[in-house]
Amino acid sequence: MPFANFKTPQAALTKTQKEELVHRTTQMFVEYFGEGVRPYTTVLIEEVADGGYGRADEVFVIPDAYRAKDA
Repeated sequence: MPFANFKTPQAALTKTQKEELVHRTTQMFVEYFGEGVRPYTTVLIEEVADGGYGRADEVFVIPDAYRAKDA
């Protein structure tokens, strides 16, 4: 069973963008493994709250300009 797990900042993607990510990821697995994997492919999109992650000793908060408008 192919499984993809995406972690994104909370409110960074719209509902439409999440749907597209699921469809495109599923299609990628189908192209790689064959049509038989489509019904078993799982795509998980996890939203991480502001301040819940960091890099290089800096806690990250997504700027308003990068927040999805119809999240």
